[in-house]
Amino acid sequence: MEKLGVIGGMGPEATSYFYDEVVRHTQASCDQEHLNMVILSCASMPDRTRAIETGDHAALLAEMRSATAALEGLGCAHIAIPCNTSHYFYDQIQAMTRVPIIHMPREAARYAAAGAVVGERGFDPAASAGLFERPIRRIGIMGTDGTVGSGVYARACEAVGVEAVAPSPERQRDVMSLIYDDVKAGREPHLYLFERVLEEFDAVGCDRVILACTELSVLKRYRTMPPRVLDAMDVLVRESIVRCGAPYRA
Repeated sequence: MEKLGVIGGMGPEATSYFYDEVVRHTQASCDQEHLNMVILSCASMPDRTRAIETGDHAALLAEMRSATAALEGLGCAHIAIPCNTSHYFYDQIQAMTRVPIIHMPREAARYAAAGAVVGERGFDPAASAGLFERPIRRIGIMGTDGTVGSGVYARACEAVGVEAVAPSPERQRDVMSLIYDDVKAGREPHLYLFERVLEEFDAVGCDRVILACTELSVLKRYRTMPPRVLDAMDVLVRESIVRCGAPYRA
């Protein structure tokens, strides 16, 4: 098995959740059958949405350069970044290192368009046989203003032949409140905000919804997600395990 490097801390709770999920979904009967991992909790990383909106990328990219150099020097064969918004800078970050970085939005869009379900329900499209009554054409995106506004998921969805749908301004404020006012602030999430966003996506004909912010993954500790909701974090967990050569446990 190969070593996994993680550029985390964006935010810390989401990184902790990612690590827990990698351990939980690795088929292992002893310590030695788990992945070797190097996790950098870069909590001081500048806010990704703010960097996108202001155009001030220098400090963020300097931290990313230090992180990728450290992970490469420690022998990591793959890098995961459990932060969707940071993938706006993916090409620049990948150019900093020879180690391949898993592109979470592209993989999440690919899984969602294929009808795959991940996590407790498995990861193969066959696991969702009969689950979706029609071809998947529209996918709702729940992410930060930076993720949604930058078009990271719009481009990823277009590449696999589906349309990415952003929330209305009112519901986008609900998403940002869940991320910043609740999860990042260490508070229990106000799930009624989440329900309002799901209802709007249903009303505009979305076939699936992607949780496109790793803070939103934490909501699964409080609520069971319907099968149509795909968590990009679950996709990153599975791809991290499989690419490093370990068996994935659904």
